[in-house]
Amino acid sequence: MQNTRLNNLLDTIASRLSQWFLNPWRRLSLLVISFFFGTFLGTAISTTAGQKAELDIVVAAFLVFLTEITSRIFYNRNFFSQRSLWVEALNILKIGFIYSLFIEAFKLGS
Repeated sequence: MQNTRLNNLLDTIASRLSQWFLNPWRRLSLLVISFFFGTFLGTAISTTAGQKAELDIVVAAFLVFLTEITSRIFYNRNFFSQRSLWVEALNILKIGFIYSLFIEAFKLGS
């Protein structure tokens, strides 16, 4: 890519943001926020997909596909030798999402 002002600005922002998240408390807070956002997504997707009740199987297959892709990205050793923050946040989001779907299933079963 060319060395433009926009590229320099984006590189500077990315490097400062990565330095800012090196603090363990900030990193942990981002992961907790990612978990809570995953639980919100699980609840929101299950209620909106269940409203019409026509595409339940298609939506379920798509969600399983997304969680499997996320697991493959996180647990593949060749993809990232060192796990970056966004990969960890994506995995925690997936865990929150699956947790929320289990809670929704328990609510429907009781």
